[in-house]
Amino acid sequence: MARTIAFARRFAETARLSQDAADQLVVIVEEWAANIVEHGGAAPTSLIVLRLQREGAATRITFTDAGVAFDPRTAQDQGPNLERGGGAGIALIRSWCDIEAYERRAGRNRLVLRSRS
Repeated sequence: MARTIAFARRFAETARLSQDAADQLVVIVEEWAANIVEHGGAAPTSLIVLRLQREGAATRITFTDAGVAFDPRTAQDQGPNLERGGGAGIALIRSWCDIEAYERRAGRNRLVLRSRS
């Protein structure tokens, strides 16, 4: 997880994102990667691939993983889980990103997000 966050920070610096945009990108990447690890059910040695691309004023964020199928476009927002913490990730991602695409192919999920900043 630390490598994923460091990758997002380096990308933000190289792309010369504003501090706010950089912070949002890091939170988005950290939140989705944590969800994959915590809820995805993939083998601990499976690979999570993250691709970041700057496109005009936005950043395209692409994740691929071998976890269970999960389409965030249709997922119910359960709200915060007050007992264990967390639970606001989907709402946060939806508020900061457009979900451009989700597909499941050859046992892998592919999610494409587009930041709004």
